[in-house]
Amino acid sequence: MNKQSTQNIALFDLDHTLLPIDSDYEWGQFLCRIGAVNAEEFGRRNAEFFAQYQAGSLDPVEYLEFALGTLAQFPRQQLDDYHAQFMHEVINPALLPAARDLLKRHQDQNDLIAIITATNRFVTQPIAQALGVEHLLAAEPHLDELGNLTGKLRGVPTSGPGKVTHLNAWLAQQGKQLSDFTKSYFYSDSQNDIPLLSIVTHPIATNPNKLLQAHAQAHGWPTLQLFELHN
Repeated sequence: MNKQSTQNIALFDLDHTLLPIDSDYEWGQFLCRIGAVNAEEFGRRNAEFFAQYQAGSLDPVEYLEFALGTLAQFPRQQLDDYHAQFMHEVINPALLPAARDLLKRHQDQNDLIAIITATNRFVTQPIAQALGVEHLLAAEPHLDELGNLTGKLRGVPTSGPGKVTHLNAWLAQQGKQLSDFTKSYFYSDSQNDIPLLSIVTHPIATNPNKLLQAHAQAHGWPTLQLFELHN
């Protein structure tokens, strides 16, 4: 006998959901700030992609190849050093009690918890660890035999309907499917996540942007403001 039918699953978007910032965008701004990339050119493209994301018009493969191509310019040890500095200067101050409390409520209920984000694993893995979340579904960079990023994406992006694809594949690896869980929660801020929000039993529009706010109201979904003082 398995216990799947008595367990709940809680899924979380990361940027603007558990964080009051966009870690992907801020990583790009950080690289500009420390002089690791050409600030003018990179900053312009980073801002363009971020605006497309907010508008729901982003081509995720195009963006990820831009982001991962940037990472591929550096040896892995250099990247790891940069990321440690990024965590200290940018991410740690953005790990706020409200998000930790929300995660803890689900942890205390023994829910299966995962972060599922369109941002790549290199940027987000240390953030998930800092939040105490073991399971992370993220865009997967291709690595060479030495662990260096090649600039290519592995598999499909974890954005839009891709989040559903990755979730189903991850659950299947454990011999599970979403319907095995008594309750399934998904917290997200963006209309880009409507495909996954639409298939869980408890969709929660969290710090929602205007498009998701309107969709949530039309469908009777609850909303949650974690970072009212930081919006």
